[in-house]
Parts: sequence; structure tokens; C-alpha cells
Amino acid sequence: MIAGILLALMAGALISVQTLFNNKVNTVVHSHTTTALVLGMGFVASLCMGVLFEGADFWDWKAMPAWFWFSGLVGIGVVTCVVKGVRLLGPSYATTIVMASQLLCALWWDSAGWFDLEQVPFTAQKAVGVTALIVGLLLFKSKPKEKIRLLHEIS
Repeated sequence: MIAGILLALMAGALISVQTLFNNKVNTVVHSHTTTALVLGMGFVASLCMGVLFEGADFWDWKAMPAWFWFSGLVGIGVVTCVVKGVRLLGPSYATTIVMASQLLCALWWDSAGWFDLEQVPFTAQKAVGVTALIVGLLLFKSKPKEKIRLLHEIS
């Protein structure tokens, strides 16, 4: 479990760094060019690392449902939307919204058992956690006077 937590923390840090890098690239080229560069470089790096670390097993692809092959297309949407969102909202606000959306969708898919996930019941504890995250997002972006007003409204 510790390894999973550490990997998740590392992924969060890497996503933040990638978002900042992508934003800088996007100041020089268009959004779709940024996306092509990011995903193209990721493809080349993944291919090299896969061959280096997995050897011949890298090419041993098992049968899988056809829709699994389209996850790269989802990546195009992810990178494009994040790049444009950061440009319009700024890195911290956009990243906070991305995280909130990611948590809400993951909770929804877990609770529904979609995508061959084990169905996990939606509990009051999860509802409180998601609500706290959304309230935190509102407090994060609101101005100081609005924060005080929001805190009074909540309590």
C-alpha cells in the first residue's frame, strides 16, 4: 500500500510539472502542436523504455477488447484541455479543477462499476470528502473577503 501511495504522489507531482512545461510550450506553438509534441515524445520515450526494460516481451501483446486501443485518443483530449485550461485559468486553479473533476468521475465510475471496475458503494464518507474538496476549490479561488463570507455561510 505504501508503494501505491508513493507512486500516486509521484504521479501528482509529475502531472503538475508536465502541466507547467506544456503551458510554456503552448506560449510558443499552438495547442494541438503542443499536444502532438507531448504525446509524440511520450510515445518515443515509452517505446524506448519498453524495449529496454521488457525486451522481446514488449512486443507480446495479449488479446484485449478493441476499445482499449483508443486510450491514446483520450490522452489527446486530456493534454489539449489541460493546456487550454491552464492558459485561461492559470496553473494552480486549472489543476485544482482537473483534480476535482478526476475525483468526481472516478467516484462515479467506481460506484457504477463501469469499465470493468469492481463496484464500490457510494457512502456518506465519500460524499463528505467530495463536498469538502469542492468547498476547498471554491475557497481556493475566491477573493479574501469572499473567503470570509463563504466560511460564515458554511458554518
